[in-house]
Amino acid sequence: MANVLVYVDHVDGAVRKPTLELLTLARRIGEPVALALGSGAESTASALAEHGAVKVLTADAPEFADYLVVPKVDALQAAVEAVSPAAVLVPSSADGKEVAARLALRIGSGIITDAIDLEAGDEGPVATQSVFAASYTTKSRVTKGTPVITVKPNSAAVEAAPAAGEVEALTVSFSEQATGTKVVSRTPRESSGRPELTEAAIVVSGGRGVNGAENFAIIEALADSLGAAVGASRAAVDAGWYPHSNQVGQTGKSVSPQLYIANGISGAIQHRAGMQTSKTIVAINKDAEAPIFELADYGVVGDLFQVVPALTEEIKARKG
Repeated sequence: MANVLVYVDHVDGAVRKPTLELLTLARRIGEPVALALGSGAESTASALAEHGAVKVLTADAPEFADYLVVPKVDALQAAVEAVSPAAVLVPSSADGKEVAARLALRIGSGIITDAIDLEAGDEGPVATQSVFAASYTTKSRVTKGTPVITVKPNSAAVEAAPAAGEVEALTVSFSEQATGTKVVSRTPRESSGRPELTEAAIVVSGGRGVNGAENFAIIEALADSLGAAVGASRAAVDAGWYPHSNQVGQTGKSVSPQLYIANGISGAIQHRAGMQTSKTIVAINKDAEAPIFELADYGVVGDLFQVVPALTEEIKARKG
């Protein structure tokens, strides 16, 4: 079978869930070869092997931490030349999409971004995308070069499939552009203790109907009872009720969790574009005519200030 190169997203050796999802998708079209870069790269090998990587290429150098994305592109290009993959899969994060785009340009290949599914095809891998604000679903394939495909988090179930996971050091020669943009400082993000929004299996969001920053506490309480991430609509963010980093929508983050609970959100197309691919959608809104109900699998017409606290208490009671 052909090799499929998977770009590994990890933090000091701890592999993030979207990468494990990529390994599941990669096995559909070939044998996964993983590329891990930076501090802790070799420590990723056991997790990657457990989820199907037949080989793990590793490289560590100060350039990966000290400069922006170009050193990573240099490494990916070296990996492509080393393994001649049938496709390159990259997590669909902001960083990942920039790396993927630069790689595709360098190797003269086509690129598909924000895929939500992947399957083998007679003429190469076929990617499914949700496009035009999630109004349509399309199937596409790259017709030139080695396909470079970024995949949205939560697009596939993580499945263990133990493989050899042979670790091999990759030799990387950095280009002149690699040191063009230097990282001069870092500020650690304050941890909320909740999952990363784009990777969470459950997302609880609040909108205009929450009616104030102080009232987001009931949204957070419901999220915490479910072990969920907290999202917000553009209206809530623009009003200053919740940080922009938590905005779900066309101008915010795109999420695709197993469960999405929309509280006090009307369901404008801007918001729908960021959450329409969620597997199950629950809407709580006092307006029975709200557009969100057209999209929801389950809807509750009621005052969120009564429904949400009652739901939170019921969840806590059932959890014991």
